[in-house]
Amino acid sequence: MTAPSDVDRKPATRKAPRAKQAEAAPKRSRVGTLDRVLQILDYLYEADTPAGPYAIAKAIGAPATTVYPLIDGLLEKGLLARGPNRTVWLGPRLHYYGLAFARRTDFLTVATSQMHQLCRSLSETIQICGREGDHMVVLAAAEGPGHFRISSQVGSRVPLNWTASGRLLVGHLPQAERVALFEHCSRISPTGAAKTDARTLSKEAASAFQSRLSIAIGESDFSIACVASPICDAQGQPLATISIVLPIQKLQEDQKRYTEAVREAADAIERSIGAQDLQSLA
Repeated sequence: MTAPSDVDRKPATRKAPRAKQAEAAPKRSRVGTLDRVLQILDYLYEADTPAGPYAIAKAIGAPATTVYPLIDGLLEKGLLARGPNRTVWLGPRLHYYGLAFARRTDFLTVATSQMHQLCRSLSETIQICGREGDHMVVLAAAEGPGHFRISSQVGSRVPLNWTASGRLLVGHLPQAERVALFEHCSRISPTGAAKTDARTLSKEAASAFQSRLSIAIGESDFSIACVASPICDAQGQPLATISIVLPIQKLQEDQKRYTEAVREAADAIERSIGAQDLQSLA
């Protein structure tokens, strides 16, 4: 029997090591259940209106077959609630979590108390605002007793360049970081009055933070002005702002009254949480 020549032999096929095979295989992006739940809740929070499961799935880029069971589970646990026309909305259980968080947060408790005092003193709408990424968010609000009403309610998110508070919340950052942030987040406001040039905004933010005062006139809403002062921690970093929201005409008639009042309120909050005493020791 003749042995096969080298030409007749078929070269043996070598299998690549498993590790290399795994490297060659395309990686699939997997999103965990918790991440999907947060995407659903975040979408509803940011949209600020009830939405149907299909619309939610489309908005967050998830398969409907994944989103529908999650929504059913969230409804069952009270994290979501039924809305009109088969839509869903944030559920009552989230409200209880928020209340518990507020009770345990000394800063927000103190700030809210001062907010109501200032509201009674001035008979104007007062807000406590914080930063959430590229936006200013309303953490707490007390409406004045008059007929004047504003559109920003608790939980509202507004681009940083639209508001007096937005500038204060980033005024402590290094210049390059401020410029980069405003280049990324600045938007044209509904009134067209809000500045969008990043370097101008950066300069104004630094100046406002240093003077502990920022004023916005007609930038986010027609006929509305906002006077804000920062509330800082022991390291001098802004925790939030306290602001007075009022008609432009009233600010123009007595600007000194409102600027002094908002600064005093911010100082009172810092003293109550011990921030100013610690700053003086630093």
